[in-house]
Amino acid sequence: MMYQLKSYQLPIAVLVLSIALWGCENKKPSTPEESPIGNRKSPIAISSVKHENTYIKVVYGQPYRRGRTIFGEWEPYGAVWRTGANEATEITITEPVLMNNEVIDAGTYSLFTIPEEESWTVILNHGLGLWGAFEYNEQMDYTRFEVPVQILNDPIEAFSIEFEEPQGSMTQMILQWDLVKVEIPIRFY
Repeated sequence: MMYQLKSYQLPIAVLVLSIALWGCENKKPSTPEESPIGNRKSPIAISSVKHENTYIKVVYGQPYRRGRTIFGEWEPYGAVWRTGANEATEITITEPVLMNNEVIDAGTYSLFTIPEEESWTVILNHGLGLWGAFEYNEQMDYTRFEVPVQILNDPIEAFSIEFEEPQGSMTQMILQWDLVKVEIPIRFY
C-alpha cells in the first residue's frame, strides 16, 4: 500500500525536508567522511627529501594561525597533538635512518608530538589512518624522543614541516608555527 500526501500536507513536507537539509549543510564536520577534501580550512601539504636510495615523505594537514596564540593555548602544553590538522600526520621512510640519534626502520608511521614550552616530545606510532589524535594509542608507539624548542622573532602563519637540503648524509626536519620552531636531526645510512 502506497501513502499519498494530501494537498495541504505537501507544503509542510517541503518545509520539514528543507529544514533537515539546511541543518546538514551547516553542520561542522567532525569526521573525515563529513569533511570533504576541497572544503577543508587546513589544506593537505607534503614535504619530502631524498638522499641516494632513501626517500622520506611527510603528509600533513596545514593549519593557519589566524591571529591565535597556538602553543599553550590553542594546542595545550602536555597534550598529544596530531602535528597538523585533520588526519594524523604520517611519515614514510624507505630505508633505515638515524633520527635524533635513534635508529628508525623503514616504514610508515603516524607523527605525533607533545608540545611543551622548552622541548617537544616527538612520537612515531604504528597506528595509521587516524583522525587527529582522538584514537592515539601509546601502546602502539614505535619510539619517542625530545627535541628543544627555538623561539622565533616573527610568527609563522601556516604550520609547516620542511626538510633542509642534505649536507653530506645529514638533514633536519623542521616543524614551525606561530613563534615556535623545532628541528629533528636525521642522518642517512
